[in-house]
Parts: sequence; structure tokens; C-alpha cells
Amino acid sequence: MTLDHLATIAREGDRLAAMPADALSAPVPTVPGWTLEHVVRHTGKVHRWVASVLRAGPGADVARIAREDVASLPKGPDALEAYRDSLRDVIEVLTETDPERPTETFVGLRTAAFWSRRTAHEVSVHRIDAADAVHAAGGPVPEPLDAESSADGIAELTELQYRFRLAADRIDPAAVGSTVHLHATDRADVEWVITLGEDGVTAHRGHEKSPVALRGDTAALYLTLWRRRPVEALDTVGDLAVARALLEASRF
Repeated sequence: MTLDHLATIAREGDRLAAMPADALSAPVPTVPGWTLEHVVRHTGKVHRWVASVLRAGPGADVARIAREDVASLPKGPDALEAYRDSLRDVIEVLTETDPERPTETFVGLRTAAFWSRRTAHEVSVHRIDAADAVHAAGGPVPEPLDAESSADGIAELTELQYRFRLAADRIDPAAVGSTVHLHATDRADVEWVITLGEDGVTAHRGHEKSPVALRGDTAALYLTLWRRRPVEALDTVGDLAVARALLEASRF
């Protein structure tokens, strides 16, 4: 079954938009130097960028649009309302755009469905950042991410981020040639082997003996790979140094 990325964007975006204005200065525990306000303004600007790229159509200069055409969100309490507007706008554009339409992206020509998927995972991770900041400031425990969305997020991370954003020279030479085995405890279809190779990081679905195995629910695995949860919180077997090498290399 294909994940409804638009539903994920709406759900997680609404949760982000509902963060309390009086917590905007709260630091994000897992992103040093960022506050809740940084998260809101960053995510809203990314929404504006995606909407602008889609409106520009085939041949859009993605980098120039990001650099010159997308306005930052206002600072302070107005950031939340501006975020709501940006969220509504990107959902509207994604809804109106044929998902199979050829569209420029930061990794070349793809279809508009690329941006629905990327936006879904962008807002999911940053909603957790926002909720973590509020929780650390005395607020409620963050609502968990959906397992199905997290499973798709792990796939997107391996197919896109590792392939296009993780340079081989960022991998600890001592870990090159090693593999990390991921095994979700709540979904039989989430099992991956990630290889730290000489040319970069690759991944495939399956079960193989690896120097280190990481077990946990799908959302926990997803957030660990995005460095939002400590690897030590998972059920781990083997050489954690290999897992840490993967996480250290994937500082996007």
C-alpha cells in the first residue's frame, strides 16, 4: 500500500503549527544551537521553497529559487501563523499537481511525487524536534510518529539521503566495509542491511549477519538514523562503533 504523503504532511504539519508560542525560545535538545522558533521558521521556509519550485514547473532552477525567491518567515510569535500559511500553501500546491508530472529537484529531474514524500519526512522529523523542545521545557511527551510513515522514511533515507548527500570521505576509515543490520520489532517488512563502503553508503532490504544489529520499533529506528534518538536506546548487538560511524557520517 502506498503511503499517503499528503495526509502525513497535514497531520505532522498541524502538530508543528500547534506548538505553544510561549515556548519559541526553548532549545531543541538534539539540534544544538536551534530553538523551537528555528524549527518553525526553517520548516516553513522549506514549505515555501517546495511550493515555489512546483509552481515554476519543469526547468525550474531549484537552487536559485531557494537562494533568491523564497522569503524567510517572520521572527517571534508571528512565525507560527506564517508557518500555518506556508503549510496550507504547500499542501494546496501538492494536491493540485499531478504526482507524475516531471519536476525539478535537488537531485535532478523526478516527478512531483518526490516533493510530497520529501516534505512528509521533512515535517515529520522537525515536528519531533519541536515537540522535544517543548517537552524539555516542561511540556507533554511528544506524540509518536506513525509506524507506516516511519517505515517509508527509512526507505527514503537510504534511497535519497545516503545516496546523494553522504560523501564517502565522511565515513570513518575503520568502519569501511562494515554493515549495520536494522530490524524493526513492530513491522516484518522493515529490515535493512546498510553498508559503509569505499564509495559511500548503500542499503538493501534483507537479513544478513552484520558486525552490529539495531532492533527497535520502526519510529525509534527512523529517529535514531536521523540522529534524533540515541542509538543506545535501541536493542543493540555487536560493535556499536560501526553504528556510530554511520550516524557520524550522516550529519546532514
